[in-house]
Amino acid sequence: MRAHPDEQPIEFIRLPEVLRLTGVSHTTIYRMLASGQFPCQIKLGANSVAWIRSEVSDWSRSKIASSRSPAQ
Repeated sequence: MRAHPDEQPIEFIRLPEVLRLTGVSHTTIYRMLASGQFPCQIKLGANSVAWIRSEVSDWSRSKIASSRSPAQ
């Protein structure tokens, strides 16, 4: 199956990269995951999970947008 030419390739990132990109702690990531406030990780193997870089980036952009919008 071939990807559409406009589609970006999926890039999996592991927890240390998620922590670096978001600037939040391990505990905060998993707390937000449990409450549905952070993108879910993907199970890659029996003992391996990762996140999709574009989903983490989208989450970061949404945090920026919400922090810059005027109070209601």
